[in-house]
Amino acid sequence: MPVQMELSRIVISEVNDSQVIYLREVDGDRTFPILIGIFEATSIDRRVKDFPTPRPLTHDLLVNTVEEMGGELQDVVISELRDRTYFAKLRIRHEGELLEIDARPSDAIAVAVTCDPPLPIYVAEEVLTDALGE
Repeated sequence: MPVQMELSRIVISEVNDSQVIYLREVDGDRTFPILIGIFEATSIDRRVKDFPTPRPLTHDLLVNTVEEMGGELQDVVISELRDRTYFAKLRIRHEGELLEIDARPSDAIAVAVTCDPPLPIYVAEEVLTDALGE
């Protein structure tokens, strides 16, 4: 059963290649980090802080395309942790079907925070268990 999480912190470092986002359990105390790239981190940060952009960015483009094609972005599920790499699904409802699109968690979360209202973010229980060493 997936666990609902929320973005709790974004750490952007100008001297490191990897940035960190932290997800926190909505109805609990568990938190875990995900290392992401600088472009995804700044995109997420920009959205969370509601900084306007003069033109659509990549994640805006994706959200706009899905909506224009009649789809409805439903949620994000971080579904797997394999060889220290997280895997996610961006779930889209289209014409009565639920489509699951493979995505990097950083891109899926950037899309989630681009949506208005932001999409729910879920993490598979086994991913939390593995990530936290439980």
